[in-house]
Amino acid sequence: MAALSRGLISYLRSLSINPHRHLSTPIANQFLRSFSSDALVDDCSSSRIIEAKSRVMTPGSKRTGVIAVKCGMTALWDKWGARVPITVLWVDENIVSQVKTPEKEGITALQIGCGHKKEKHLTKPEVGHFRAQGVPLKRKLREFPVTEDALLPIGTQIGVRHFVPGQFVDVTGITKGKGFQGAMKRWGFKGGPASHGASLSHRSPGSTGQRDAPGKVFKGKKMPGRMGGKQRTVKNVWVYKIDPARNLMWVRGQVPGNEGNFVFIKDAWYKKPDVSLLPFPTYFSTEDEDVTSLEPLVADLGDADPFMAAD
Repeated sequence: MAALSRGLISYLRSLSINPHRHLSTPIANQFLRSFSSDALVDDCSSSRIIEAKSRVMTPGSKRTGVIAVKCGMTALWDKWGARVPITVLWVDENIVSQVKTPEKEGITALQIGCGHKKEKHLTKPEVGHFRAQGVPLKRKLREFPVTEDALLPIGTQIGVRHFVPGQFVDVTGITKGKGFQGAMKRWGFKGGPASHGASLSHRSPGSTGQRDAPGKVFKGKKMPGRMGGKQRTVKNVWVYKIDPARNLMWVRGQVPGNEGNFVFIKDAWYKKPDVSLLPFPTYFSTEDEDVTSLEPLVADLGDADPFMAAD
């Protein structure tokens, strides 16, 4: 970078002495053009146009994910009477806040914003980013890599109907922080004996190494320490029900994080959903559709009663 700056300064200095001097090589012309305003004009004119319309999803397509708020856990009973442990997730007004393309950033991704935040609670670079993109101020941002056929224009709303009941998703979040914990709680160690000569070592981890050889504690040894507060992903979470009117999603089982924490939801990697059932690149509502009057959608549980014994 220093050599590049010195070369540019020396050229500009010689150009000020001899203004009729011209560059003779195409490489030098391209080098000077990168510092001129013509490059900005060409970049704006060569930017691709992304339309918000439904497309055909292929097995190699990858959709964007969404940001949700964990509301808590409860339990529901399905139509067969089976108890289903449920986590309620709220998709709080997700919007596309930035589009990254190979021509500009070198990658294909969508930046999704969630929630609302006042300007006084944001830094100046964050406010400038939202104003430059022309989107409302958002509380949480997350980038999701997608394929080129799954790109969406800036400002596109993404609701809970981005997913369909019955599909599997991967949910990522920050686990609950437990603080400094011992080896029994942190790693599930058995602990020492309660009696028979044991003194002050009932919950101790035990030996941590050998003698002179190797004469050290190996890295990664399971010992007491800070527990929780790390990013974890729960895979293959089943979507039981969605409520388009309130942007709520019911998923089976637990997801990482406290109540009120943000979680990131995307299509499952291992149990991939049927591409013919998913809205691609996302769900686009019609103009005459009244979202507030829509009924919740429940996953299809089939016609066979699981509690009936087979003949």
